[in-house]
Amino acid sequence: MPAASNALSNIDSALPQTFEVRPFSGAVGAEIIGLDLTRPVNADDFSRIHRAHLDHHVLVFRDQRITPQQQIDFSRRFGELQIHVLKQFLLAGHPEILIVSNIIEDGRNLGLGDAGKFWHSDLSYKELPSLGSMLHAQELPSEGGDTLFADMHKAWDAVPDALRKIIAGRDAAHSYTARYAETKFAGNWRPTLSAEQLAQVQEVIHPVVRTHPETGRKALFVSEGFTTRIVGLPDDESRDVLQQLYALSVLEQNIYRHQWQPHDLVFWDNRSLIHLASGCPAHLRRKLYRTTIQGDAPF
Repeated sequence: MPAASNALSNIDSALPQTFEVRPFSGAVGAEIIGLDLTRPVNADDFSRIHRAHLDHHVLVFRDQRITPQQQIDFSRRFGELQIHVLKQFLLAGHPEILIVSNIIEDGRNLGLGDAGKFWHSDLSYKELPSLGSMLHAQELPSEGGDTLFADMHKAWDAVPDALRKIIAGRDAAHSYTARYAETKFAGNWRPTLSAEQLAQVQEVIHPVVRTHPETGRKALFVSEGFTTRIVGLPDDESRDVLQQLYALSVLEQNIYRHQWQPHDLVFWDNRSLIHLASGCPAHLRRKLYRTTIQGDAPF
């Protein structure tokens, strides 16, 4: 029997699990307590997880001692996986996993050490941006390393009428290389892109305000990390409007700050959120594995 058929058979025969979806006290996020992702997740339990992801935008699965392949398999339940353009930081034997790490071994950067230095939605620079990303803790620093998530639905709700009129029906350009040079700090985590890599990350155009394809809710879809301009506006006006939108995107009351615990698996919705890595001291080791699920063309 093919591997895919075996996987479906395991899901169909999986026993239900007892777990709790516990919302955080703030506006965003929930933790999943009691679920074991080393075991197959049956259809009913998966439906409950999917619903919680739509409702809370970011889910924290506690104490998940899963293998890279188990992370890949669970991620694939939500859709096709995307392969990052920086192939030198993909996990050997598992190209679906991007290594996010500040560790240097034998003079070589083990992973992408400065991932998330600016607020962004993963792969918004692609024609089909990410539906969501999963990040699994492998090694955590004793201080720092938090990840912040901001609710872009609430950001849209906060946009005043005058600004809404300016951006109504507008598109924005997104580029992977928008802030690329600025991330080349000590350690040179951002290698020079080859012509082949540059061809994979050409500028794309997406709506400034997108509609979530599953919930129908509107959200801002711009970020300081990847958005370069608003199409059709003069450069100075575009910069001014974007700065106003960026400020509305990161209102303190709409942010969840994730403080990592060992073996956390964090799954967020890139259609609803932007996120930021707060960084940690360079001498403290940090390593996480990221899978990225492909989404739909924004509308």
